[in-house]
Order: sequence, then structure tokens, then C-alpha cells
Amino acid sequence: MHKEGKVVPLAAAEHGRRTPPTSLPIALLQVRDQAALQLRQGLQALFDNADDTLFEMADKAADRFAQHLYFEAMRDLRLKRKSIERLFLDTVHEAFARLAEPEPEHTPATVAPVLSLTPGQSERAAAVEAMVTRVKARDGVALQQLGLRLQTLLERHVPEQCNPLNPIALCRCFLEAGQSLGVGPRVKLVLLKLFERYVLCDAQVIYGEANRLLIAAGVLGQLPPTPCRRAGDSYLLAEPDERSYHEPEASEDTAGDALFASLQPLLRSARGLFAPRLEAPAGAQPVSRADLLRLLSHLQHYVPEPDAADDFALGQQVEQLLLTISVRSGTRRFIGGDDEDMINLIDHVFRFIARDDNLPPCLRAVLARLQIPLLKVALLDRGLLSRASHPARRLLNEMAAAGLGCDPREQEQGDALQLRAERVVQRLLIDFAEDTSLFGELLEDLLGQTQHERRRTELFEQRTRDAEEGRANASLARRQVQHVLSQRLRGRVWPQAVVRMLINNWSQVMMLAWLRHGEASLGWRSALQTLDTLLASVTPSLQPQALVHQVPPLLKSLRDGLASVGTDSLVTREFFRKLEQLHIRAYAGGAEADEDDILVTQDILLALAEEADGPGQQPAGDKGKVKVSQKVQRLRMGTWIEVSDDSGIQRCKLVARLDSCDKLVFANRSGMKVREWSGAGLTQALEAGTVRVLDDGPLFERALEAVIEDLHRSGLAAL
Repeated sequence: MHKEGKVVPLAAAEHGRRTPPTSLPIALLQVRDQAALQLRQGLQALFDNADDTLFEMADKAADRFAQHLYFEAMRDLRLKRKSIERLFLDTVHEAFARLAEPEPEHTPATVAPVLSLTPGQSERAAAVEAMVTRVKARDGVALQQLGLRLQTLLERHVPEQCNPLNPIALCRCFLEAGQSLGVGPRVKLVLLKLFERYVLCDAQVIYGEANRLLIAAGVLGQLPPTPCRRAGDSYLLAEPDERSYHEPEASEDTAGDALFASLQPLLRSARGLFAPRLEAPAGAQPVSRADLLRLLSHLQHYVPEPDAADDFALGQQVEQLLLTISVRSGTRRFIGGDDEDMINLIDHVFRFIARDDNLPPCLRAVLARLQIPLLKVALLDRGLLSRASHPARRLLNEMAAAGLGCDPREQEQGDALQLRAERVVQRLLIDFAEDTSLFGELLEDLLGQTQHERRRTELFEQRTRDAEEGRANASLARRQVQHVLSQRLRGRVWPQAVVRMLINNWSQVMMLAWLRHGEASLGWRSALQTLDTLLASVTPSLQPQALVHQVPPLLKSLRDGLASVGTDSLVTREFFRKLEQLHIRAYAGGAEADEDDILVTQDILLALAEEADGPGQQPAGDKGKVKVSQKVQRLRMGTWIEVSDDSGIQRCKLVARLDSCDKLVFANRSGMKVREWSGAGLTQALEAGTVRVLDDGPLFERALEAVIEDLHRSGLAAL
């Protein structure tokens, strides 16, 4: 029914798992890796919002002691964020690994034993029980189908509590990961509620994806599909339970309100740009928020296409509509100060996006059309400014991230990406009125469309890494064998047949031993010993009897070694025939040189076909004169760069760093190798301006941060 695969997951290698590799079905490994990716995203959203929540609670605390408690919790969470995330994912991997055991050592029967809660932690136990109940009420059907598919795949009974994606198991993993936090039970209860809000609320997505992967593997595809709920519903279904959490949770909009209020003094200087420039009569009336949203909804239907020549300026369009309304109603209408400030803020954000050279020009034009939809979201929910997990914010960031590596040279790739982005934008411009859940639906669809592409790219990148590491190891082995042969042959006269065989054939035996077993291995030492014995056997000997005892094992070692590298039998036979003559000469003690003897005067150089220059390779540069810059040393895996040369502009990302041969390998968006540099060579390219490092941070965060810096800078200049 399924294929077994012994696979050590990349995440385990990265985070240092403590469990040994186990045998799991390939489909189950895919379920585990996909679930780990989604759980990691949920945890990141949790940590991104925990700071704001704890800060709000500290602000509303009744006394200084409680304030200190929350501030210390914020500090501890920041310091231990990475370790908690790593331990949580390690624990989830261990839970999957236990599925390989035919009979688990223990089967937890209730919530309390699974969570290891003492009677004194009854409040937390009640909170966990309520969380698990809510997840099962919403996503119980999908969870049950996942359990049935696990049992079918593993061909044995799997208790519900042993399902690694069961909400009970996920809560246990989170509590175990957070044991190192030095916070009180009240703060831990807050973190549990945040875990429900940002991780468990996406359980349907996790279960749906797991079931989809198992169906694709042929496991119980005949089961009826599970009922769907809208992507935005998870934010509504995870409201705090007042019975298990007695302190009010901080409003997610509060942080957005506070941020916007802090920027309003800097935005006031731009007021008046979105109102008719007429003498203001005494009876002027502000446009209500609802009317403003209707005006913007009307305007978004007239946003031009990306390649249209029209200059669609939002300020001018709003001004014209206000003039029309004022003339028809006979009363001057203007936009209220708060709304106008928000319009100006979002306008600044999209001006940054329009000139952000980290994005391909084609994508910049597409994303610029989202200004009105995101402005409406900001007017409806200021949490857009503060929440990294906001669906509208994430949708913009995901579209920008998907297009970051778009290569202008690959027209088909760019067209497909632009078409996908245009479909999302067009759907928002046509359908979005005031229901922000549409962003959540489009985000889920976009992630589903890009998931297969992302997985395929990761596989290609891994193959590229493996191939480059193999080439690097082969090069290192070649250099080691060259050094050994040069050390033993150079400066002396040797039979030409022996030298030729060592360079063409025995060098391969030595390289194979070095690659397979390493320099300290028995195989490498045996190859060296055979080499030394061979050279000694063709040297005129003063002890013929010793030569007689050495020759039989030497011939066997030579024959076995040459056979292991597939040496042609005719070549082997001809060499042994010549070697026999050389042994007879050495046994006789002949000191005269044969006409076939040669003097080795230079270092031995071995040819390696795999090292031939391939497409996209760059010169290493002069390492003696150019010092590797700190910018190059700090490049992390996955960093995107843009290369400008005679052949045009190309974007690629770092997929392999080979310290053994000082090589940095870059691949395109499909995961195929296109460039390579040494550290010094890349430093030279960066200094010359032919290469620049792209900023691959979330687009909205970068834009908002740049706008805030500009506003503060303008405010200081005005003073």
C-alpha cells in the first residue's frame, strides 16, 4: 500500500533533534513537513502579537507589581522565542516518529495526563479542555478522517491521543516548549489563549492539507469531503473564553489605534489635499465613514490596468467626487481629519511600493492597484497597521514575496506570476466592498496555488546543494590525492607504466576511498599502503626475499582496487604484464635505467570533468588582494541578489555555501543553479555595483517602517 523511506528531515537537522531517524511512510513524512510549516507560521503570528497583548495588559494592570510581571514576561518571551519555537517543532517531530513504533509505550486517556497538569493547575486544565472542545466542534470531521487515514496508512489502530495533530497533542507540545519560561500561571494562561487564537484556529487548514496529501497518496479517497468554513472565520471563532481567562485580553486594534494616533501629528501637514479648494462656508459638513467607503468602492472599479497610460491619482479622483457631491447637495462636504490622515498614510505606503526596486517593475504596477482596497481595510480595521497576521497585510506580503525572484530573462515565468497577481487584484477590485474576510479567502487560495511550486523549488534547490557539495568534496579529494602523488613521485625516476597507472587509475581508487570513508579511514590508509608498496616493489631491492613476500598481497590489492573503479580489463592485464617485468628487474637488482623510465619534475595534476566551467560561473577573484566583506560573510541562505551585466538583469538566491572550497552557489526561482562566486569574487562584484543584495523582508512592514522614518525626519526638519 505504501512505500517506506528512511528520511532524516531537514528541519530536524537544522534544529538538532534528539530522536534517531525512524521509518515512516513517505506520505506521512509529507504530512509532517507540511504541518510543521503551517504550525511555524502560526507560532510566528503568536509571538508577533504576544508583545502587544502583554504590553496592553501591563498598561491596564492595577498595581506596579502586576505591571512588572507583564514586562518581565515580555522580556523573557523575546529572549526565548526561538528556543520555544524550536522545541515545539522538535516535539511535534518526535510525536510523528512515535507512530513508527508498532505499539506505543503508553496511550494517554484523558486531557489531564497528556498535559501533565497537577490539581493545582485546574484553571489551565479547564482552559485547555475548552480549547480542545472548540477545535473538535469546528473541525472534528476533518480530524476523524485524518485519524482513519493514519490507521489505514500504518495498517494498525492509532488511538486518538496518539495522533500528532490532535489538539490535545499540540497543546501538550506547546506547554512542554514553554516550560523554560519564567512566568507566572496568569501569563501562561494568556499564552495558551494566544496559542488557540493563532495556531489552533488554523486547525482546519492543517487537517485539510494533511487529508489532501493522504488522498493524493491513495489513502481512503472515497470518504466524503469535509464541510468548509470561510478563511476569515477563524478570527471570529477563537474569542477568549471568560470562564477560563478572567483578565480581558488586549484588543488587537488597540495597538493599531495607538500607532495611528502617534503618527497623526506628523500627518496633519498634509491635510487639505483631499477636499475641494473653495472658500469654506459655515455650514460645511464632513463625509461620514460609510459614505467615504462607498466613494472609494465606486472609485476602485475605475482603477486602470497596470499597462494603461492613465495617471490615476487617488487624491484628484476623491477631490472631483467631493466637488460633485458638494455641488449637487448645495453643501460643502469635506473628509474628516482622522480619515484624511489615514488616506495620506496609505498613500505614503504605496508611494514606497511604487518605487521599491526590490520588486520587479511588472509586479510593482500590479500591487499599486491595491491602494484603494487596502485603504478601505485600514479605515475599517486599524489593526492592519499593527498585526503582522492581518489577512490583507499577509496577502500583500505573500504576493510580493512570490514575485521577488522573478527573472526578467524568463518571460514565461514572469508572465505566469503577473497573471496570478492580476487575478487576485482584479477579484478585490470587483468584489471587495466592506467584508474583509475576502482577503483571507484569497490568501488561502494563493498559498494553495504556490505550495506545489514552492515544494518543487525546494526539491530542485536541495538537488543543487547536493550536486555542489558533491563537486566540492570531489575537488577536495582530488587535491588531497594530487598532494600525495606529488609528494611520492616528484623529483625521482619511475617506470612510465607505473606513473601512468597511478595518475589515470589508482588516483580514482584513492579518491573513492577518501570520499566514501574519509582521510582517517581504513580504506584510505589501505590505498596509501598499496601505493607505497607498489613504488617500493619497482625500486631495485637489496632484499629480494622481502620482495617475494610482498608481491602476492600487492597484486591482490591492486586487482581489487582497480576493479572497484571499473578499470578496463585490457588495461589491467597490460599493466600487470609490465609490472611483472619490472619486478623481475628489481629482483635482479638492476640499477640501470630503462628507456621507458621518466623523471617526474612537476606536481601531479589530475583532470576532473565535473569541474569544467558551467553556465553562470563567475571568476573567483584575487583572494590575496580582496578581503571578503562582512556583508558577504553574513549572507544567509535564501538571500536574493540582483546581477547586472552585459547579458541583462538576473535575480537569483543563495542556496549553498561551501566553506571547503570558498564557493557561494546561487539558483534562480526554479531552484536551478545559475551563478557562483568565491567570497572575494562576490565582494568585488558588490563593490563594483554589478551585484546588489535585495531586501526580502515583508513588503508592508518595510513600507510602513520607511514611511514612519520619513515622517519623523520631516517633522524634525520642520522644527
